[in-house]
Amino acid sequence: MDYEEILYDVEDHVATITLHRPEKLNAQTGQMTAELHQAFAEAETDDDVRAVIVTGAGRAFCAGSDMSAGLRETLSGDAYPSGDGTASITMRLFDFPKPVIAAINGAAVGFGISSTLAMDIRITSTSGRFGFVYSQRGIAPESASSWYLPRIVGIEQALSWMYSGKVFGAEEALAGGLVSEVVDPEDLLARAHEIAEEIATLTSPVSIAFIRQSLWKGLGAAHPSEAQQLEAQMTRATRGSEDGREGILSFLEQRPPQFTSKVSTDMPDFYPWWDRSEG
Repeated sequence: MDYEEILYDVEDHVATITLHRPEKLNAQTGQMTAELHQAFAEAETDDDVRAVIVTGAGRAFCAGSDMSAGLRETLSGDAYPSGDGTASITMRLFDFPKPVIAAINGAAVGFGISSTLAMDIRITSTSGRFGFVYSQRGIAPESASSWYLPRIVGIEQALSWMYSGKVFGAEEALAGGLVSEVVDPEDLLARAHEIAEEIATLTSPVSIAFIRQSLWKGLGAAHPSEAQQLEAQMTRATRGSEDGREGILSFLEQRPPQFTSKVSTDMPDFYPWWDRSEG
């Protein structure tokens, strides 16, 4: 697919998706949303991609939905191509099998920050600015942020940020648990790639896909026995597998592992377990 409002690049097993409307502070449009869906689909089906980085071009990450068309067009919902608003991006990522790292290079407001809540690791430069501004716009939270945010930062901090609708800086985001690191702007992408490449070179894709889904889906589990049963199934499925043998052998030989499994073909039969009721 030819992208117009994002950039998509793969290097060293890492896909980088760059929101690319710098003249509009990468404000979200329906076209950008559609292109993000396509980029994540491309990354998911490409076994060469082991991790994904999402960042923004220019001085912003994403300044929210594009309201430059005016009041009528903005309120019509034309920015949302699938009828369910921007929640579709976080719903898409909820079932995504590969780690996603948000490298937040500047303003991340509204959709700009809510869309990252389904990503696994958020790091920011010192230029990062954040805002769950919905209360100040007289609208509801989007992107399922009312589900994600309290699970990430706790209910009190989530309510504080959403009640006020204020815009806050990188250090407050770090203190509140929204991001895991704050780095200098010139170091942001290098640090994101360092995290992604460690995953890409040292871990089993099948193990990572299971870990990602078991942790995210486990947030709604009623009892730890559900997790224990899933882990036991995965242990049985991977015992004696090529990756299982390589993990032990590389440890014994004190060398980096060379995992060869593919998410597209080598996941155990019970995966995806959360879709059983739909099948």
